[in-house]
Parts: sequence; C-alpha cells; structure tokens
Amino acid sequence: MTRLQGNNSNRTVLVIGTLAAAALIGLAIFAVQGKPAAGAGLKGDFNLAGQPYNGQDSAPVNVVVVEDFKCPVCKSFEETVAPQLKDKYVDTGKIKQYTLVWPFLSEVARLNENDSKFAAQAAKCVYDQGGNGAFTSFKSILFRAQGPESQAWATKTRLKDLAGNVEGVDSAAFNTCLDTDATAARVDADEKQVNDAGVNATPTVFVNGAQVMTADGKQGSYAFADISRAIDAASK
Repeated sequence: MTRLQGNNSNRTVLVIGTLAAAALIGLAIFAVQGKPAAGAGLKGDFNLAGQPYNGQDSAPVNVVVVEDFKCPVCKSFEETVAPQLKDKYVDTGKIKQYTLVWPFLSEVARLNENDSKFAAQAAKCVYDQGGNGAFTSFKSILFRAQGPESQAWATKTRLKDLAGNVEGVDSAAFNTCLDTDATAARVDADEKQVNDAGVNATPTVFVNGAQVMTADGKQGSYAFADISRAIDAASK
C-alpha cells in the first residue's frame, strides 16, 4: 500500500510500504492533513459538464467513479464491477456513469515522469475527438495496457501508440494535443475537484454526490452490491 500522511507543515510526507504488501493488497491510498478519515461519508459537489460518461442523457441518477489509470484496483473494478453496472443500470437508462480521473499515483511514487497525468491528458484528447464512445474505448485500452505503479509506463510515446487503436481518432491531431499539453489545465481542474471533495483513495464512487461506503469499510474494495444498494436507494 502507498500512503501519504500529513505532518505539521502544509506538505505531506511520503511513506511507501513493502513490495510484498503492495503486491498483496494492490491498493494505492493517500491521506492528507485535514482530509476526512476513511468512512467519513464524503460529499462530492462535482461539476460534471464536459466530463465523459456512459448512459442516457435522461438517466435520473449520476454515478461518479474517481480513478487513476495507473491504479490496479481501478483496473479490477473496470473488469468486474463496471460490466455489472452497465448491464443493470447504464443500458437500462437508470444511471449515467461518469469517469473523473484523479492522476496522483505518479506523484506518490515520485516517478521521473508524471505518467498518471499524461494518461489523463491523453484520455481528454481522445474524448475531444470522439466523445463518450472513444473515451470508453481508450479507457479500456489503458487499463489492459496497465503497467506497474512503480514504473512510468504511460509515456507520451506509449500513449500515442495506444490511441492509434481507437476507431475514429486522428493520430496527428491526437499527437499535437498530447505534445502541447492542450488538456493539462482541465486535468488540473478535475484533480482540484477531487481534492476539494476530500477523496483519499481510488477508486472512489459517488452516487448523486454521496460517497458509496463498502460493506467491509475498506477503501476502494467495492463489490457490485455496495454500489447497487446506493443506486437503488437514490432511485426511490
């Protein structure tokens, strides 16, 4: 587990757990001085205008999933829980499922390249060209290509190769977007929204602005039933 713990200054101190623990747990979490403790039940008043989502515009419930493309637990969530949400709630018009990218893991690991942010920027470049469908395809590609948290695998060169697999994306336009950091300010704005909400783990899920709490109280370890209960309650 990777954790940032607050000290008496206005900065944080990096503490990295053993490799064995990281392999066993596979969960990246950080805590910052002044942020709510786990289980506090966060509220997320997110501005979702221009954010990618799956679902129908008329869906009555908003679900926001806060993720980092380098997060292994996010990858597991996308492979296990997300398909169930799609079948039961997205495809039936009950929810709009938003992705809010929080690129923090590269900073936690103190990597030479901020590839968490590069991946987030690249996803917005794809979204700008192809909308929700292209973003969803690229997100799946990124998680399939995911490398170790401790390595800067999402380099701009690698991201250009991966984006070439998304139908309808113009490679030249994408490369220019990524090389010029055209979407960096928007990624920073998303990061601020997440930080302002007090999020301290990925993935973190909100239903109509209320954090979904897991049955076992473990951050990020969502089961489908956890989110399903929250959606059903918000739909009443």
